[in-house]
Amino acid sequence: MDIKSHIRSIPDFPKPGILFYDIATLLAHADAWQVTVGRLANKVRAFHPDVLCGIESRGFLAAAPLALKLGCGFVMARKKGKLPGATVSHEYALEYGTDVIEVQEGMIPKGSRVVVLDDLLATGGTLNATINLLRKVGAMSWAPPASSN
Repeated sequence: MDIKSHIRSIPDFPKPGILFYDIATLLAHADAWQVTVGRLANKVRAFHPDVLCGIESRGFLAAAPLALKLGCGFVMARKKGKLPGATVSHEYALEYGTDVIEVQEGMIPKGSRVVVLDDLLATGGTLNATINLLRKVGAMSWAPPASSN
């Protein structure tokens, strides 16, 4: 199945010059979504994760069902102030200032193997900040397995 054919491209959203990839059309197509999660599971399984971390908010859409399929935990990485209870935070630089990403305290046991998921990668700033945050709470760092592709 060509998964890309189930993702709608919307030019000039949210502002001129941006080509937005809308995954709502993928999520609405049951067969395409099931194939997507299956293919992701095949890729992520090689990392032997203990926990999947989804980055706010569309990363939750992939990470939560994938964690269920793989039989591992799921943790949310969110912007400051959006998670209840005690949190651990990491401030990071943006092209226009700073932002803060957080996880709930105690959700990731020290030494856990964590795979981070988001829906797409733009500049990589939030992904890098999330990785730094996960290291701060004691997640294990490792090199990815050799690709067979």
